Amino acid sequence: MTNFLHSDFLLDTEAAQRLYHDVASDLPIIDYHNHLPPEEVAQNRSWDNLGDLWLSHDHYKWRVMRWAGVPESHITGSATDKEKFLAFAEILPKTLGNPMYHWSHLELWRYFGEEGRLISKDTAEGIWETTQEKLSQPDFRAQGLLEKMKVELIGTTDDPLDSLEHHQTFAAQKQDGLLMVPTFRPDRALAIEGADFSTYIEKLETLTGQSTQTFEGLVGALLNRLEHFIEHGCRAADHGIGELGPADELSAHQLDAILEKGRSGKVVAPREAESFRMAVLQELGRAYARADLVMQLHIGPLRNNRTRLFEDVGADAGADSIQDKPFAEPLNRLLNRMDRTNQLPRTILYALDPSKNPIIVTTAGNFQGDGIAGKVQAGTAWWFNDQIDGMENQMNHLAQMGLLSTFTGMLTDSRSFLSFPRHEYFRRLLCRIVGRWVSEGLAPNDHELLDGMIADICYHNARRWFIS
Repeated sequence: MTNFLHSDFLLDTEAAQRLYHDVASDLPIIDYHNHLPPEEVAQNRSWDNLGDLWLSHDHYKWRVMRWAGVPESHITGSATDKEKFLAFAEILPKTLGNPMYHWSHLELWRYFGEEGRLISKDTAEGIWETTQEKLSQPDFRAQGLLEKMKVELIGTTDDPLDSLEHHQTFAAQKQDGLLMVPTFRPDRALAIEGADFSTYIEKLETLTGQSTQTFEGLVGALLNRLEHFIEHGCRAADHGIGELGPADELSAHQLDAILEKGRSGKVVAPREAESFRMAVLQELGRAYARADLVMQLHIGPLRNNRTRLFEDVGADAGADSIQDKPFAEPLNRLLNRMDRTNQLPRTILYALDPSKNPIIVTTAGNFQGDGIAGKVQAGTAWWFNDQIDGMENQMNHLAQMGLLSTFTGMLTDSRSFLSFPRHEYFRRLLCRIVGRWVSEGLAPNDHELLDGMIADICYHNARRWFIS
């Protein structure tokens, strides 16, 4: 049995070990932001092999495979699932130091019981065979995989035009212990400078039967779809924001003129686009507040940077990176535009640039209140940052500049059904941080105090926000 990823992995104090094993490890999971396909959950999908299950949608794995020299044919191309898996297993030892090495072994061990078995070229065939046998069993279908990890809620990410038929199908199954809810993600309706903006808005108009010729009409059509989402159990909205730039507060007439440019395919100036986007966000945020929905703002990706890969594979293929433009002033202005009329919803802010963590935390602190604990959240370390340094830095900034105790904790942000051991990774790091405080005399070894804090961050805070 290897000492790698042993039971006390990352738990380097007695307090950390006790907090993880006695408090955190068995708590259910509230995964309020992910990209799992709703139809696969509703249909309780099965997989023929580990290659398809593990690699088909996971651009994290694609990225390291390219970096290690694997040809695209064995990543997203024409190679068989087994050939792709064997290629991944062969290069995985090269990922030492990258969280992918830890995640992949945790996924193999927690789901398939292969604890102690290292993934490599030499072990790949054996892993393929043993996982093949298990994947034919009912508890390795989509819902069974979620049940293995004690997942109570998954919040999928859905376009306003989505019928949500798969959410309706799943809700009708009345599954014990698992909720699947849609999340309203209207990014395409805000990307007025985008090439497909006009086509998208026409589809929105056709679906809702509501004119989108004016700014008021466009917002009304979006609110029509938001109501549809709420009827299907929506708890939150999500916005992906590449950058926040200078924006003006414009009149309805001015916003109508910008919208007309976007609808007719004319060039929309950057400041016009940003002013339009902030105006739509403001109106949607007020609607979220009225409906008591959570607003999530994911800020800072620079997307689709490699043209050839985007043309061959499409978006979310592993060619995104960190945006480095400042955003403190426009972010505070956006939140203030909603707050000054007491219409700011519960909000979670995520920054892809880890140097922006202090800005996120101190911005969140500006808008606390209304009797809501942690009303504006500094969201968990996101994307490139959900690794040891990234998560520790985010939690330490939150603890020292805000309140870690009100934190809604971890999420997968993943398209993979095998990604839920990332919650274990997070929980171990959280317990390590608090355990070190105890060992260094920075926190009392008060079991009741510490246990409550750990349980809240790992589970109860998110449950209160997204279930009850």
